[in-house]
Amino acid sequence: MNRVVRGSDGRMWNVRTNLEWSNPIDVDEWEHDVSGGAAPGMAMGAVLLFLFVGFVVWTPPSVYVPPWLVLALAVIVLFFPVRWLLRRPWTVMAETPGDEDERPPERWVGVVRGFLTARQRGARVARDIEVYSEPDMNGPLQPIA
Repeated sequence: MNRVVRGSDGRMWNVRTNLEWSNPIDVDEWEHDVSGGAAPGMAMGAVLLFLFVGFVVWTPPSVYVPPWLVLALAVIVLFFPVRWLLRRPWTVMAETPGDEDERPPERWVGVVRGFLTARQRGARVARDIEVYSEPDMNGPLQPIA
């Protein structure tokens, strides 16, 4: 999302949300940043796919496989990848170049999780700028010097 908003003080703000494909390092969670990477997840996915394909191939032709079983297997296989995609972190940014008066350029940045949360937070930041001429200090966005 990219939105241009006029603040109550007349400054023009650009409010953007961007999907982050890697987890940004959080100051409070720096010691938990070590992970095994994507290889173990991909290996487990490959093993699971191999088992499901083996289940389908080795099923005798006389066995009736109900459609709900195929659907249940698809839901099981797709649950974690879809959850991972929907819970990706989004960066929400609000920035203004300032104006000719005493107001300097400002940049506010924050991170939220989930697509719907990012849309809601972007809309709330835009509304706060329209009403109060800056994002809410108590929200996830913080000013960057």
